[in-house]
Amino acid sequence: MDETTDPAAITPAEQSSRLLGYPPGARLLIVNCDDFGMYPAINAAVIESIEEGIASSCSLMVPCPAAPQALEMLGRRPRIPFGIHLTLVCEMPDIPWGPLTAKERVPSLLDPAGGLFPPSPAGRAALLGQARPDEIELEFRAQINAVADAGLAPTHLDFHCLADGGRDDILDLTIVLAAEYGLAVRVWLDPGRRTMRERGLPVTDNDFLDSFSLGLEGKAERYARMLRDLPAGLNEWAVHPSLGDKESQAVDGGWPVRRTDYEFLTSQQARDVLQQEDIAVIDYRTVQQVWSRGTSFG
Repeated sequence: MDETTDPAAITPAEQSSRLLGYPPGARLLIVNCDDFGMYPAINAAVIESIEEGIASSCSLMVPCPAAPQALEMLGRRPRIPFGIHLTLVCEMPDIPWGPLTAKERVPSLLDPAGGLFPPSPAGRAALLGQARPDEIELEFRAQINAVADAGLAPTHLDFHCLADGGRDDILDLTIVLAAEYGLAVRVWLDPGRRTMRERGLPVTDNDFLDSFSLGLEGKAERYARMLRDLPAGLNEWAVHPSLGDKESQAVDGGWPVRRTDYEFLTSQQARDVLQQEDIAVIDYRTVQQVWSRGTSFG
Protein backbone atom coordinates (compact mmCIF):
# COMPACT_ATOMS: atom_id res chain seq x y z
CA MET A 1 0.00 0.00 0.00
CA ASP A 2 1.26 3.45 -0.88
CA GLU A 3 2.17 5.46 2.21
CA THR A 4 -0.10 8.27 1.03
CA THR A 5 -3.13 6.00 0.75
CA ASP A 6 -5.80 6.62 3.35
CA PRO A 7 -6.29 3.29 5.19
CA ALA A 8 -10.01 4.05 5.39
CA ALA A 9 -10.14 3.99 1.58
CA ILE A 10 -8.91 0.39 1.44
CA THR A 11 -11.79 -2.04 0.91
CA PRO A 12 -11.94 -5.30 2.92
CA ALA A 13 -11.20 -7.26 -0.25
CA GLU A 14 -8.13 -5.15 -0.98
CA GLN A 15 -7.00 -5.54 2.63
CA SER A 16 -7.30 -9.31 2.45
CA SER A 17 -5.44 -9.50 -0.84
CA ARG A 18 -2.64 -7.33 0.50
CA LEU A 19 -2.35 -9.32 3.74
CA LEU A 20 -2.26 -12.61 1.84
CA GLY A 21 0.31 -11.41 -0.69
CA TYR A 22 -1.95 -10.95 -3.71
CA PRO A 23 -2.59 -7.86 -5.87
CA PRO A 24 -5.76 -5.79 -5.56
CA GLY A 25 -8.58 -7.34 -7.55
CA ALA A 26 -7.36 -10.89 -7.05
CA ARG A 27 -10.08 -13.49 -6.74
CA LEU A 28 -9.09 -15.88 -3.96
CA LEU A 29 -11.02 -19.04 -3.08
CA ILE A 30 -10.68 -21.56 -0.27
CA VAL A 31 -12.51 -24.80 -1.10
CA ASN A 32 -12.65 -26.60 2.24
CA CYS A 33 -14.09 -30.10 2.64
CA ASP A 34 -15.93 -30.21 5.97
CA ASP A 35 -16.83 -33.34 7.97
CA PHE A 36 -13.63 -35.30 7.29
CA GLY A 37 -13.62 -38.24 9.71
CA MET A 38 -17.39 -38.67 9.94
CA TYR A 39 -17.45 -42.00 8.06
CA PRO A 40 -15.17 -43.79 5.55
CA ALA A 41 -17.01 -42.80 2.35
CA ILE A 42 -16.53 -39.16 3.31
CA ASN A 43 -12.85 -39.75 4.02
CA ALA A 44 -12.26 -41.32 0.61
CA ALA A 45 -14.14 -38.56 -1.23
CA VAL A 46 -12.37 -35.77 0.65
CA ILE A 47 -8.94 -37.12 -0.21
CA GLU A 48 -9.87 -37.55 -3.87
CA SER A 49 -11.47 -34.08 -4.01
CA ILE A 50 -8.19 -32.55 -2.81
CA GLU A 51 -5.68 -34.76 -4.63
CA GLU A 52 -7.56 -35.07 -7.93
CA GLY A 53 -10.11 -32.24 -7.78
CA ILE A 54 -10.33 -28.55 -6.99
CA ALA A 55 -10.68 -28.73 -3.20
CA SER A 56 -7.78 -27.17 -1.32
CA SER A 57 -8.16 -28.31 2.30
CA CYS A 58 -10.39 -30.14 4.76
CA SER A 59 -11.63 -30.01 8.34
CA LEU A 60 -11.39 -33.02 10.65
CA MET A 61 -14.17 -34.03 13.07
CA VAL A 62 -12.00 -35.55 15.77
CA PRO A 63 -14.73 -37.28 17.87
CA CYS A 64 -16.25 -39.16 14.91
CA PRO A 65 -15.98 -42.91 14.25
CA ALA A 66 -13.79 -42.59 11.15
CA ALA A 67 -11.47 -39.97 12.63
CA PRO A 68 -8.67 -42.51 13.33
CA GLN A 69 -8.73 -43.49 9.65
CA ALA A 70 -8.72 -39.81 8.66
CA LEU A 71 -5.74 -39.11 10.91
CA GLU A 72 -3.88 -42.03 9.36
CA MET A 73 -4.67 -40.71 5.88
CA LEU A 74 -3.37 -37.26 6.81
CA GLY A 75 -0.26 -38.77 8.32
CA ARG A 76 0.57 -40.35 4.96
CA ARG A 77 -0.20 -37.09 3.11
CA PRO A 78 1.64 -34.30 4.91
CA ARG A 79 1.02 -31.91 2.02
CA ILE A 80 -2.74 -31.86 2.61
CA PRO A 81 -3.66 -28.84 4.76
CA PHE A 82 -6.43 -29.44 7.26
CA GLY A 83 -8.23 -27.78 10.11
CA ILE A 84 -10.15 -29.03 13.13
CA HIS A 85 -13.92 -29.03 12.75
CA LEU A 86 -14.73 -28.35 16.40
CA THR A 87 -17.66 -30.62 17.22
CA LEU A 88 -20.27 -30.22 19.96
CA VAL A 89 -23.26 -31.86 18.21
CA CYS A 90 -24.10 -35.22 16.65
CA GLU A 91 -26.60 -35.70 13.83
CA MET A 92 -25.90 -39.37 13.02
CA PRO A 93 -27.91 -41.66 15.33
CA ASP A 94 -26.72 -44.75 13.42
CA ILE A 95 -23.03 -43.88 13.92
CA PRO A 96 -23.14 -41.80 17.11
CA TRP A 97 -20.21 -40.01 18.66
CA GLY A 98 -19.72 -38.21 21.93
CA PRO A 99 -17.24 -35.80 23.48
CA LEU A 100 -13.60 -36.78 23.78
CA THR A 101 -13.66 -35.49 27.34
CA ALA A 102 -15.09 -37.81 30.00
CA LYS A 103 -18.82 -37.11 30.17
CA GLU A 104 -18.77 -36.42 33.90
CA ARG A 105 -16.42 -33.49 33.22
CA VAL A 106 -18.64 -31.85 30.57
CA PRO A 107 -22.27 -32.42 31.65
CA SER A 108 -23.45 -29.09 30.27
CA LEU A 109 -22.61 -30.30 26.75
CA LEU A 110 -24.94 -33.29 26.99
CA ASP A 111 -28.65 -33.78 26.41
CA PRO A 112 -30.92 -35.46 28.99
CA ALA A 113 -30.03 -38.89 27.57
CA GLY A 114 -26.31 -38.23 28.10
CA GLY A 115 -25.37 -37.74 24.45
CA LEU A 116 -24.47 -34.76 22.33
CA PHE A 117 -27.37 -32.65 21.16
CA PRO A 118 -28.49 -32.92 17.52
CA PRO A 119 -27.89 -29.84 15.35
CA SER A 120 -31.59 -29.20 14.88
CA PRO A 121 -32.78 -25.68 15.77
CA ALA A 122 -34.13 -26.99 19.08
CA GLY A 123 -30.98 -29.00 19.76
CA ARG A 124 -28.66 -26.09 19.07
CA ALA A 125 -30.77 -23.77 21.21
CA ALA A 126 -30.72 -26.22 24.11
CA LEU A 127 -26.96 -26.73 23.85
CA LEU A 128 -26.15 -23.04 23.58
CA GLY A 129 -28.51 -22.27 26.44
CA GLN A 130 -26.71 -24.50 28.91
CA ALA A 131 -23.13 -25.10 27.69
CA ARG A 132 -20.58 -23.75 30.17
CA PRO A 133 -17.53 -21.96 28.76
CA ASP A 134 -15.10 -23.92 30.94
CA GLU A 135 -16.53 -27.22 29.70
CA ILE A 136 -16.47 -26.08 26.08
CA GLU A 137 -12.81 -25.20 26.53
CA LEU A 138 -12.08 -28.65 27.97
CA GLU A 139 -13.65 -30.32 24.94
CA PHE A 140 -12.10 -28.00 22.37
CA ARG A 141 -8.66 -28.52 23.89
CA ALA A 142 -9.19 -32.29 23.88
CA GLN A 143 -9.98 -32.22 20.17
CA ILE A 144 -7.01 -29.99 19.34
CA ASN A 145 -4.62 -31.98 21.51
CA ALA A 146 -5.73 -35.30 20.00
CA VAL A 147 -4.49 -34.04 16.64
CA ALA A 148 -1.23 -32.80 18.14
CA ASP A 149 -0.75 -36.16 19.88
CA ALA A 150 -1.04 -37.83 16.47
CA GLY A 151 1.94 -35.75 15.32
CA LEU A 152 -0.08 -33.63 12.91
CA ALA A 153 -0.17 -29.85 12.50
CA PRO A 154 -3.53 -28.28 11.61
CA THR A 155 -3.91 -24.89 9.98
CA HIS A 156 -7.17 -23.57 11.42
CA LEU A 157 -10.22 -24.07 13.61
CA ASP A 158 -13.82 -24.03 12.42
CA PHE A 159 -17.17 -25.23 13.73
CA HIS A 160 -19.50 -28.10 12.89
CA CYS A 161 -23.10 -26.88 12.55
CA LEU A 162 -22.54 -23.81 14.75
CA ALA A 163 -21.88 -20.66 12.72
CA ASP A 164 -18.95 -18.83 14.34
CA GLY A 165 -19.45 -21.05 17.38
CA GLY A 166 -23.07 -20.09 17.93
CA ARG A 167 -22.29 -17.67 20.78
CA ASP A 168 -19.99 -14.67 21.07
CA ASP A 169 -18.12 -16.14 24.02
CA ILE A 170 -17.53 -19.42 22.14
CA LEU A 171 -16.02 -17.53 19.22
CA ASP A 172 -13.91 -15.45 21.61
CA LEU A 173 -12.66 -18.62 23.31
CA THR A 174 -11.81 -20.19 19.97
CA ILE A 175 -9.84 -17.14 18.85
CA VAL A 176 -7.83 -17.27 22.08
CA LEU A 177 -7.13 -20.99 21.52
CA ALA A 178 -6.12 -20.30 17.94
CA ALA A 179 -3.62 -17.69 19.10
CA GLU A 180 -2.21 -20.13 21.65
CA TYR A 181 -1.82 -22.94 19.10
CA GLY A 182 -0.76 -20.73 16.17
CA LEU A 183 -3.87 -21.32 14.07
CA ALA A 184 -6.37 -19.31 12.04
CA VAL A 185 -10.14 -19.37 12.58
CA ARG A 186 -12.94 -19.50 10.04
CA VAL A 187 -14.99 -16.40 10.82
CA TRP A 188 -17.81 -15.59 8.43
CA LEU A 189 -20.64 -13.78 10.22
CA ASP A 190 -20.54 -9.99 10.08
CA PRO A 191 -19.87 -9.14 13.76
CA GLY A 192 -16.86 -11.43 13.94
CA ARG A 193 -15.55 -10.37 10.55
CA ARG A 194 -15.59 -6.71 11.55
CA THR A 195 -13.68 -7.48 14.74
CA MET A 196 -11.04 -9.55 12.95
CA ARG A 197 -10.51 -6.90 10.28
CA GLU A 198 -9.97 -4.30 13.00
CA ARG A 199 -7.21 -6.58 14.31
CA GLY A 200 -5.63 -6.73 10.87
CA LEU A 201 -6.56 -10.36 10.25
CA PRO A 202 -7.93 -11.74 6.97
CA VAL A 203 -11.40 -13.28 6.93
CA THR A 204 -13.76 -14.10 4.09
CA ASP A 205 -14.86 -10.94 2.31
CA ASN A 206 -17.93 -12.21 0.48
CA ASP A 207 -20.89 -14.50 1.01
CA PHE A 208 -19.78 -17.72 2.67
CA LEU A 209 -21.04 -20.86 0.95
CA ASP A 210 -22.30 -23.90 2.87
CA SER A 211 -22.97 -26.46 0.15
CA PHE A 212 -25.98 -27.81 2.05
CA SER A 213 -27.71 -24.54 1.13
CA LEU A 214 -27.68 -25.39 -2.58
CA GLY A 215 -30.42 -27.30 -4.34
CA LEU A 216 -29.57 -30.55 -6.11
CA GLU A 217 -31.12 -29.76 -9.49
CA GLY A 218 -28.64 -28.12 -11.84
CA LYS A 219 -26.05 -28.03 -9.09
CA ALA A 220 -22.98 -28.44 -11.30
CA GLU A 221 -24.03 -25.51 -13.48
CA ARG A 222 -24.79 -23.47 -10.38
CA TYR A 223 -21.28 -24.14 -9.08
CA ALA A 224 -19.76 -23.24 -12.46
CA ARG A 225 -21.73 -19.99 -12.56
CA MET A 226 -20.64 -19.13 -9.01
CA LEU A 227 -17.02 -19.58 -10.08
CA ARG A 228 -17.51 -17.34 -13.10
CA ASP A 229 -19.19 -14.70 -10.92
CA LEU A 230 -16.71 -15.00 -8.03
CA PRO A 231 -16.00 -11.52 -6.63
CA ALA A 232 -12.60 -10.11 -5.80
CA GLY A 233 -11.19 -10.74 -2.34
CA LEU A 234 -11.15 -13.79 -0.11
CA ASN A 235 -13.98 -16.27 -0.64
CA GLU A 236 -14.66 -19.58 1.06
CA TRP A 237 -16.78 -22.58 0.12
CA ALA A 238 -17.54 -25.19 2.77
CA VAL A 239 -18.23 -28.30 0.71
CA HIS A 240 -19.20 -31.79 1.90
CA PRO A 241 -18.07 -34.53 -0.50
CA SER A 242 -18.86 -38.21 -0.01
CA LEU A 243 -18.86 -41.17 -2.37
CA GLY A 244 -22.59 -41.57 -1.81
CA ASP A 245 -22.24 -45.36 -1.72
CA LYS A 246 -24.51 -47.84 0.04
CA GLU A 247 -22.84 -47.16 3.38
CA SER A 248 -23.50 -43.45 3.00
CA GLN A 249 -27.11 -43.99 2.01
CA ALA A 250 -27.69 -46.25 5.02
CA VAL A 251 -26.56 -43.74 7.64
CA ASP A 252 -26.76 -40.25 6.11
CA GLY A 253 -29.88 -38.55 4.81
CA GLY A 254 -27.68 -35.84 3.36
CA TRP A 255 -25.81 -38.19 1.05
CA PRO A 256 -27.23 -36.71 -2.20
CA VAL A 257 -25.77 -33.31 -1.26
CA ARG A 258 -22.43 -34.92 -0.54
CA ARG A 259 -22.41 -37.06 -3.69
CA THR A 260 -23.17 -34.11 -5.98
CA ASP A 261 -20.46 -32.05 -4.25
CA TYR A 262 -17.99 -34.87 -4.89
CA GLU A 263 -19.02 -35.16 -8.53
CA PHE A 264 -18.45 -31.46 -9.22
CA LEU A 265 -15.25 -31.08 -7.21
CA THR A 266 -13.59 -33.92 -9.14
CA SER A 267 -14.99 -32.93 -12.55
CA GLN A 268 -13.14 -31.65 -15.59
CA GLN A 269 -15.73 -28.87 -15.74
CA ALA A 270 -14.60 -27.51 -12.39
CA ARG A 271 -10.94 -27.54 -13.41
CA ASP A 272 -11.69 -25.88 -16.73
CA VAL A 273 -13.74 -23.05 -15.24
CA LEU A 274 -11.08 -22.31 -12.64
CA GLN A 275 -8.43 -22.08 -15.32
CA GLN A 276 -10.59 -19.89 -17.56
CA GLU A 277 -11.44 -17.50 -14.73
CA ASP A 278 -7.91 -17.09 -13.32
CA ILE A 279 -9.08 -17.81 -9.78
CA ALA A 280 -6.39 -18.46 -7.17
CA VAL A 281 -7.45 -21.46 -5.08
CA ILE A 282 -5.65 -21.17 -1.77
CA ASP A 283 -5.87 -22.91 1.58
CA TYR A 284 -5.66 -21.93 5.23
CA ARG A 285 -1.87 -22.15 5.37
CA THR A 286 -1.69 -18.70 3.79
CA VAL A 287 -4.30 -17.34 6.19
CA GLN A 288 -2.62 -19.07 9.15
CA GLN A 289 0.68 -17.33 8.44
CA VAL A 290 -0.98 -13.94 8.84
CA TRP A 291 -2.99 -14.94 11.89
CA SER A 292 0.01 -16.49 13.65
CA ARG A 293 2.01 -13.27 13.39
CA GLY A 294 -1.07 -11.11 14.03
CA THR A 295 -2.15 -8.95 16.88
CA SER A 296 -2.69 -9.58 20.56
CA PHE A 297 -5.91 -11.29 21.55
CA GLY A 298 -5.93 -10.01 25.07
